[in-house]
Amino acid sequence: MELLFRDTESKTPANDGGEEHLRHCLDIPRWGRALLALTPFADERSLHTAVMSVAAPFTPAEIDGALRHHPRIGDRPVGDDAGAAFARSEQSGVDSSDARVGARLAAGNEEYESRFGRVFLVRAAGRSAADVLAELDRRLGHDESTELREIEDALRQIAAVRLLGPGVL
Repeated sequence: MELLFRDTESKTPANDGGEEHLRHCLDIPRWGRALLALTPFADERSLHTAVMSVAAPFTPAEIDGALRHHPRIGDRPVGDDAGAAFARSEQSGVDSSDARVGARLAAGNEEYESRFGRVFLVRAAGRSAADVLAELDRRLGHDESTELREIEDALRQIAAVRLLGPGVL
């Protein structure tokens, strides 16, 4: 939230580095610009509402571009940038070290990627491996347009957690 408010007293927009920080939360430039255009936000609730609604709907190309920065569920994110750090934290509850869970995640990821041509994305923060597997199984039954809406919602949920913290769940 510090990115959107220079200080919590005046709610002055903090534009220095704002677009770059937002890109690590959700790499859809149109979304980031729309969010920054609404600053300052009166409170966290109004910021959350904006995160979940501005620049809707995302195009398939925007979704595919944003997904480039998300590792497979169950894979350990690598790198030292903010996006990798976010992903490591978010996936910490999804323990794929159990061989059975790891195998189910790998098989599910492969099936999803074969069906939809993109990485499976879910907000992992606050979810167990069993929760993620149930979500994966549910979403494998979707058609393309339904799944694109699910991915957009997941991208927005992830951005909200990255901006406001896990308490936003």
